[in-house]
Amino acid sequence: MKNQVQLIAYADRLSGGGLAQLNTLLTGPLAGLFGGVHILPFYYPIDGSDAGFDPIDHAKVDERLGDWQHIKLIAEHCEVMADLIVNHVSGESAEFADVLAHGQESQFWSMFLKEEDVFPNGITQAQAQAIYRPRPGSCFSKKALASGEVVDFWTTFTDNQIDINVESEAGRAYLEKVLTLFADSGVKIIRLDAAGYAIKRANTSCFMTDEAFAFINQLSKRANELGMETIAEIHSYYKTQVEVASKVDRVYDFALPPLILHSLFNKDFSALAKWLDIAPRNCLTVLDTHDGIGIIDAGPEGDKPGLLDANQIDALVEQIHSNSKGQSRKATGAAASNVDLYQVNCSYYEALGKHDFYYLVARAVQFFCPGVPQVYYGGLLAMENDMVLLEKSNVGRDINRPYLDVAMVEAALDKPVVKGLKTLIKLRNTCCAFDGNFALTCQGSDLVITWEGYNAKAELRVDLAKDEAMIKTSENATEQSYNIQSLLS
Repeated sequence: MKNQVQLIAYADRLSGGGLAQLNTLLTGPLAGLFGGVHILPFYYPIDGSDAGFDPIDHAKVDERLGDWQHIKLIAEHCEVMADLIVNHVSGESAEFADVLAHGQESQFWSMFLKEEDVFPNGITQAQAQAIYRPRPGSCFSKKALASGEVVDFWTTFTDNQIDINVESEAGRAYLEKVLTLFADSGVKIIRLDAAGYAIKRANTSCFMTDEAFAFINQLSKRANELGMETIAEIHSYYKTQVEVASKVDRVYDFALPPLILHSLFNKDFSALAKWLDIAPRNCLTVLDTHDGIGIIDAGPEGDKPGLLDANQIDALVEQIHSNSKGQSRKATGAAASNVDLYQVNCSYYEALGKHDFYYLVARAVQFFCPGVPQVYYGGLLAMENDMVLLEKSNVGRDINRPYLDVAMVEAALDKPVVKGLKTLIKLRNTCCAFDGNFALTCQGSDLVITWEGYNAKAELRVDLAKDEAMIKTSENATEQSYNIQSLLS
């Protein structure tokens, strides 16, 4: 993977069209900004119950976006990341329809996980309570077969996302088909979506079990054999992330977004500095994604202390709600049709109260943290919350999933805060010091991060007491300085 900034985007929601239009943006107005692009689910259909994360056909590009040839064209100049939706498929898929029609006679019967597969004698209340799930209620959904028999299928997320039995021959064949297609189509990086839920065992949380770690490792090795790298997508307690990082190619630093917000809200980098001392180095860094702003990643777990304590987490969430003038409250938790109850749905720009200086400071800190940075399309363009789309769909995460067209993108690229962000992206992409050694010092409101190596040095200094931030670089005896406040003028 290139050590350059990557873009995260839906092909249709960013370009106003499909994959061809996305490619035009990447080679036109966005040329030179990104070493890679994570194209969010482009499989059929892109407008299911979970915005493409519930594929009816994982091996088919939605025709409204294009075809696999369009993916190959993008891959010729930009590393492509795609989602391998490991845990589930749509209840409307041909495979599950065959199961409903033919029951145990279906060739796909074993592909889908059922309660009886893990709990052959039935599940007890204690066993059910031990299962970790990102939404309230039972993790099983009753489905009636054509014969009249009713079966409890495992549905970790929604009742239309049927969990795959990845240990079955049919489940393994399904994943192998998609992996091979990715490799043949130029995909270089695979995001293993919800892989932590893939292996279930009785009397466990059924999340990140030892068997799940082994499965992720095996799947990653197979992807490596096909010339691809894998990223594990797991929201969890921070120590779990550190453990996961030692067993996979890369992980996401999901603790970073709330910790940067906490730092800016309180003018204190101490909690962030503590995390960066132990954070995985083989990570992708994000501030925003197609999901909400994760909270669980920085908070406590039961009696185990987090990077932030419960009171700090509560204050963080309330400050986001206040900065967004209550808009995030309308999109979070039980207020909308949310799959995830441990995330705050809000654009990162709105979470910071649309404060341009703090937003650029947040991005600068992200780019100087260990890992390969990703920038979500809404964050690239410093988008505000899309309350019209939220009201229309009543899907909480749609508040930060706007539909844009080329004219809207070009207008946003002209905003001073976006121009400043583009400068930071170009700096991060071109300074070879970021391939060197990382160092950090922190004294409350003062943060200094340096990278040094390959005859180059990059230094970020932030003083939140004075609201000042400066970047200095030197490379082959050529020095440059960037005052972040001046990037807005």
